Amino acid sequence: MGTVAVVRALYHLTIPPPPIPGTEAVLQEVELLRSRFGGETIFLLPFSRPRPFFPRPFYGLHRLGAIQRLERRVDLHHIYNSELYFFPVLRFLLKPLVYTVVSGFDGNHRIASIDRLQRIHRIVVQSRRDLEVLKQQGLTNVMMIRPGIDVPRFSHTPLAAGPDFVLMAGSAPWTREQFRTKGVDALLKVAQQEPSLRLIFLWRGLLQRELEKRVDALKLTDRVEILSEWVDVNEVLARAHAAVVLADWPRLIKAYPHSLLEALACGRPVVVSRQVPMAEYVQETGCGEVVQSLDESELRRAIERLRENYDTCRANALRVGRRDFRQEDLLAVYATVYASIADVPE
Repeated sequence: MGTVAVVRALYHLTIPPPPIPGTEAVLQEVELLRSRFGGETIFLLPFSRPRPFFPRPFYGLHRLGAIQRLERRVDLHHIYNSELYFFPVLRFLLKPLVYTVVSGFDGNHRIASIDRLQRIHRIVVQSRRDLEVLKQQGLTNVMMIRPGIDVPRFSHTPLAAGPDFVLMAGSAPWTREQFRTKGVDALLKVAQQEPSLRLIFLWRGLLQRELEKRVDALKLTDRVEILSEWVDVNEVLARAHAAVVLADWPRLIKAYPHSLLEALACGRPVVVSRQVPMAEYVQETGCGEVVQSLDESELRRAIERLRENYDTCRANALRVGRRDFRQEDLLAVYATVYASIADVPE
């Protein structure tokens, strides 16, 4: 019996390294793949912080020489990006390409450069909804792979009895505008209206003072906790009833935010915006509540529904969270994908 070929990838990231190491889900997934397959990582954005208005066509061109040197040591390329866009630097790649789209698609969004995208060996999305959007627009090289987390690292801890309801909020803003578009402002307003609601924000080390100003202005300092350093999310979730991620546009948020997957693995239900692709999964499995908009009254009603049906949602969360997002399943699928496209002798 022959040995299994070793496939090494060059991982291209369109985000900068996080200010707090270990807090960026995309980088966590890349490190997981590298631990299994080996390979190299290169950052295509020429800045240490996000620059929303930096022209996309220039991503990676300043690293073209390094990319071409690293390409000699790998068997394929694997790019992670928030949307499906064919960066000009990709034209210079000689080896096969896997393209993982980590955020969701607006169903009305038209994909540009279909011919170029069709030449990518595999386009990976994380939800059935996004898979159908791309297929309907004519792409035939697309497949769905759900993200995976280290499920055994997370444990279900019974919550202490008490009157307060604690929400852990992940996917912190990168920009000031995202305080609105990622629902931070709406969450704070609901907490102001509901004295029994407490919030724990997992922050990125960016814009912390902006959050503190909002918390102070609403007189919520005794009910809002800001964790702006690396933390053991398992320990944080032991103190929370549920986790929440909000967005008014699919591209703002990962299709399956890691903070929500970690919550499910701990048996904690979730609250998520309809615009996030994971909302379809939450609705189907009954592991939380879906918010139709970032309107404060709508968000408050969703939290109230979760509290009313908490025991059922908690049981569903524990069941599906430990079943559907295992790292070993993610690695097995990518092993098959890599082997099918890499030009590696058996």
